[in-house]
Amino acid sequence: MQFVYHPNSQRIIFGAGTLKQLPDEVALLGIKKPMIISTEFQKDLAVSTKELLGDSFESNIFDQAVMHVPRESINAIMSDIESNGNDGCVCMGGGSTIGLGKAVALETGLPSIVVPTTYAGSEMTPIWGITEDGVKTTGRDAKVLARTVIYDPELTVTLPDFLSGPSGINAIAHCVEALYAENRNPVISLMAEEGIKALAESLPVVVVELDNMEARSKALYGAWLSGTALGTVGMSIHHKLCHTLGGSFNLPHAEVHSVVIPHATKYNQEHAPEAMQAIARALSTTPDDAAGALFDLLGKVGAPTTLEEIGMKEEDLDKATEIALSKPYYNPREVTKEGVRALLQNAFTGTRP
Repeated sequence: MQFVYHPNSQRIIFGAGTLKQLPDEVALLGIKKPMIISTEFQKDLAVSTKELLGDSFESNIFDQAVMHVPRESINAIMSDIESNGNDGCVCMGGGSTIGLGKAVALETGLPSIVVPTTYAGSEMTPIWGITEDGVKTTGRDAKVLARTVIYDPELTVTLPDFLSGPSGINAIAHCVEALYAENRNPVISLMAEEGIKALAESLPVVVVELDNMEARSKALYGAWLSGTALGTVGMSIHHKLCHTLGGSFNLPHAEVHSVVIPHATKYNQEHAPEAMQAIARALSTTPDDAAGALFDLLGKVGAPTTLEEIGMKEEDLDKATEIALSKPYYNPREVTKEGVRALLQNAFTGTRP
């Protein structure tokens, strides 16, 4: 057995009510003028965060984070940061907010603290993505990693069921790809399998019992594992397709991950037997039905099952295939035009793999 394991170094604070530790964590990093980042939808959370930080910090708010980190959003927040003299960021929210915070760190090197309110796992990865001229470009850079992540399950209570399901499946997708990554290792494979299991057990409860703190804690724990896995090893066909569909066709991030992951798993089934065995153990199924079990989980958590229902047009599937094939990338099974086109067609119609 040979492998390389290079863990990312981040400070993790986990538990109900831990948001109250935010002022101490901001001070610990030497940040005096934090920029609080959120989406417009979560502006109230940004305002309450500013109140929590109090007069000890000269805080500002940017509440215009949007999906897929368009260049226009980066330009807008950079202008505000330069005007205010901010020396760090506090990112409150999910993938849109965290992604924008990463873009700021990529350009400035400013430290950030992330407080996730979804299960995306992006807060644990050095992966950044920026959309410009209709194309989403991604890369890896350690300087975009959050210095500190505060996981407070109480903050996920306001996440509605129709967002909790896809957000959690998005996290599961990170774990699945980590299991067959080119640079996978035993440590991350253990975390990925545990992440799938934790999320698969908790999400069906979370979407029904909105105040079940035990289930929300377990889901957030799974999200932490998923982000750690994704941030440590590489990505394959699933993420390539999702970045293409999201960046070039503006499909919602978590939802597109939910739709694609069963079909990407099926695509790789015969070429990643150990991964299928791990998925099967986590979902209490058989390796030859790992992809099918993932598809069934979508229904249990209220996640979409077709690209059509989240806004994809069938006539754009050929274009999506070409974009996804434009740059080579690792995948356990050879990536072919015919194979990708068939995968996307199945995802469009929602055929159970």
